[in-house]
This record gives sequence, structure tokens and C-alpha cells, in this order.
Amino acid sequence: MKKLLTLLLALAMLVSLAVAEEAAAPALQKNLVILYTSDVHCGISQGWGYAGLYAIKESLSADNYVLLVDDGDAIQGEPIGTMTKGEALIDIMNTVGYDIAIPGNHEFDYGMERFLELTKKASFPYISVNFNKEGELVFRPYVIKEFDGVKIAFVGVTTPTTPRTSTPRYFKDENGNYIYGFMQDENGEAVYAAVQKAVDDARAEGAQYVILMGHLGDEEESTPWKYSDVLGNTTGIDVMLDGHSHDTNQVVMKNKDGQDVIRSACGTKLENIGAVTITTDGKISAELYTWNQKTAAPKLLGLKNAAGEAVSAASDVLNAKLQEVVASTTVDLIINAPEATTEDGKPIRVIRRTETNLGDLCADAYLDQSGDADIAFVNGGGIRVAIKKGDITLNDILKVHPFGNSLTVIEATGQQVLDALEWSVHSLPGEFGGFDHVAGLTFEYDSTIPSPCVQDDNQMFDHVDETMERRVRNVMVGGEPIDPEKIYKIASHDYQLLENGDGYTMFAGCNVLQQSVKLDNQVLIDYITGTLGGVVGEGYEEPYGQGRIVSVNAE
Repeated sequence: MKKLLTLLLALAMLVSLAVAEEAAAPALQKNLVILYTSDVHCGISQGWGYAGLYAIKESLSADNYVLLVDDGDAIQGEPIGTMTKGEALIDIMNTVGYDIAIPGNHEFDYGMERFLELTKKASFPYISVNFNKEGELVFRPYVIKEFDGVKIAFVGVTTPTTPRTSTPRYFKDENGNYIYGFMQDENGEAVYAAVQKAVDDARAEGAQYVILMGHLGDEEESTPWKYSDVLGNTTGIDVMLDGHSHDTNQVVMKNKDGQDVIRSACGTKLENIGAVTITTDGKISAELYTWNQKTAAPKLLGLKNAAGEAVSAASDVLNAKLQEVVASTTVDLIINAPEATTEDGKPIRVIRRTETNLGDLCADAYLDQSGDADIAFVNGGGIRVAIKKGDITLNDILKVHPFGNSLTVIEATGQQVLDALEWSVHSLPGEFGGFDHVAGLTFEYDSTIPSPCVQDDNQMFDHVDETMERRVRNVMVGGEPIDPEKIYKIASHDYQLLENGDGYTMFAGCNVLQQSVKLDNQVLIDYITGTLGGVVGEGYEEPYGQGRIVSVNAE
């Protein structure tokens, strides 16, 4: 009996100690606000702008603990990124005072070596549970921040779609073998396991809160790696800060154990600043600070602070770079008729209804920069200015493609290509912004034949009336007749291939090999300064191109 009493007393002491330890668990003395951005895409002075973000951070810091994190796709999307290969954005982020970041798919758009250089320049760490080189993680999977003894873990995860939504060759070795990856598998289990391990390890280190920083999004094409897939297959995460799909959805969903998890997203271009608050009594909430005015906050509010100064400095650098001579051309690259004018002396635009040497150049750039596409299309409406013989500045190239469309590669049948060509010439001899310039392909057309293209109620391509004669004939791909049943790799931009731009609906549902890889003007810059060695001339001497698109009537 005495031994039993001693044992019961010992157990009672252990229980008492456990309760005492729980009661003595550290607690925040001030609220913690976690500010986050995502998919800024070089929008340094849009929406809130970095100056506005800096002002919010400074204001909140007076009464709260504040952390600032980024969920990826910060360094690509505008000329300021392209011209400095992301460096200007890292400089600004250092000034604003970011604490943690994760790579988005577009962090890799300037090449693997360049991105890794930029991470060393950053004054904040990048984290990711799944970005690896030959199986070894490139970054730490998580970091822990501590306030008043309270540990908050931040776990990072990057979409496994990255190799195809950036430039695939950047993830390969010199022999064309993938050496960088994101734990992509068929069912998502590898990513779920990696996230769970990081969460468990962080909890084991004493983290009272776990924040998942994700660049996953909610697009169906990202299945099985959507945010809901990951949260639904893991436990122990309190909040997920998400990016990639540019949405602003604030969601509470169940994790694997049926417990509530907050998922917050803040859109793009600093239109919103995300904020998650952990209060002194342990409550967690998420909200967005939204700027919905036409004029950006820094300008409208006259904000002047360190971030604003960094943005101004970066803009000055950009303006100087835009005037830099980066190439030359021995020929005029045209969008207008080289000699003929209208009766009142105005130029006659031909880029939207006939082949030109500039159209050929732009299409060649898409074909070259895609890596291994069979065919490239570029719509004439997306080629805005000519390039005159002589020196070429960066600004000259940027003006050619000003819309911010991005290189995309899909798989399509020869029949879909034939339908696209038929749509391309359906308005001839009149203008059509969707008139496509081509590379890797040649064809003839007869515009005296009524177009067999049938449009839907929105004037988009619906189908070809097969009871009518087609305008397009003698289509050759790589010197061989096109095979309607064969699968070809098509390079163009997301506007035409994914968004039905100019009415191109025939590619809906096609398998996407590369999605929104790099901006169209960057495609042209890289082709001219890289592949062509900075000199345009040979092969582009003829104003009306190389005979890829041939009219067989006397229009």
C-alpha cells in the first residue's frame, strides 16, 4: 500500500508539473502582424507600391511586432526586371526590409545561375521544402522567428509546375537532363510529405505557430498541387499565405484532421497587402489592405520614404538602360509599306495583313527561345513599331512588344494548326490584328475565296465550314507537308494560345508544355542580343519577308 501511495504521489507531481509548464508557456506581449506580398511582378509603383508597403510596415511597427514576407514572382513582369535581370527588385526588397521569401515560378526566368546569384544578394533568406538539385534541397525548408519566447515557423513550398511555367532548359544540365526539380509526381504525395516533415520538425523545435508560405494557387491545371490539395493532406499548419494564381480569396478550410486552416491570397502588382495578425491571446485572423484608386498610393499620397527613394533610383537606372545600344540592324525592319503612302501622305500599315521582315524576326524569336517548338506564331497586332536601320536600343525593342504577353508552348494537331491559319487569313485583304506571322512553317492562301471560317456570337472562331473551299493551301512544316493527325509543338504567347486572343479558340484544351515563360519583349531581346549576336540583317533583307506566307492571287 505504501509503494502504491508513493507511485500515486509521483504521478500527481508529474501532472502538476505538466500543467505548470503549460501555464508558463511563453505568450506574445504585443500583437504580431505578418505582412505579405505575392506576385508583385515588378509593379514597384503600382497599387500601394513599395513606398506604400513601407509606410504600412512603419506605421504598424509602432504598436505591434511586424514581419514582412513574399510569396514569389517578385522579380519578373515589367521592364525594370527584364533590364536588370531582377537585381533592381532585390535591391528594393532589401530596402523595404523583407524577412523571408520563397521562389515563385518566375523567379527563374533569367536562368538558374542568375536566380541563385540574386538570392545571395538578398538580405533575407529564401525557403522551400521542395526546390531541389538532384534530390538535395537548395534552400532551408523553414525558418523560425521568435518574439517574447514565442516561436513562429515559416515553411515554404513552390509549385511543381515551375519547370514548364518558366524556361525548361534552365532546370537541365548541359546534356539536357533535369537536375533541378520540385518533387513533381502524379499524385502530389511527395510535396505533401515534404511539407508535413517541415511542419513536424518545426513543431519539434518548439514552434507554437506554423505559417505555410506557398506559391501554389487555385488553378485546376496545378492539380494535385493546388493550395487546397496541400492543406487537405497535411496537419499542423495554422495559416497559409498563398500566391501564383493572382486571386484574393480568403478561405477557411479543413486540414487532414478536420481542423480549420486559414488560407489568404493578396492578388498581384501590390493592389493589396496581406496581413495576418496573431494576438496576445493567441487568436489568428487574416485581412487585406486594399488600394483601389486609379492613381497609385505613392503618387496620390505623396509618400516619401526609403522605399520610395529606392524605387526612384531603380527607375533612373532603368531609364539609363533603355537608352543603351544593345544591338544593330543593317536593314529597316518594317510594319508599314516601305514606299507607298495614303493620298494624304500617311503610312500604310501592312503588318496586319502581309508578311514582313519584322514579323519574321518576331516569329523566329519565339521559335528560337521556345527551345524545341516546331512552329511559332506571332500576331501582327502585337507588333507595334518598326525598327530603323542602325543602332538598336533596349527601348526600341521594348516598344515592339508593349503588351506584356508571355512565351507559351502547347501541343496541337496539324488540323488545329490548319484551322488557326484559316482564321489568320479570314479577313484578308483587309486588316486583322490576329494575322499571324510564322516560323517553322510556310503556306499559301487565296483571299478571293470566301472565308469558310464560322464565327460565334462573340465573333470568335467557332469552326470551319467543311462544305466550303479553304483559303489556305500547301502548308509545309519543316519542309514537309503538314499532317492533320500529327501532334506539333506550337510556340506563341499566352494571349493567343491560352486566352483565345484575337478569337483563336481552336487551341482550347491543348496540352500546355510551357506556360507564360518569359515576356514577349524579353523573348525578342534574348533572340537579337543572344542568338543573333546583336546584329540583325542576314535573312531579313527583304522588307516583305522570306516568302513564308504567299498570296496566290493578284490582290
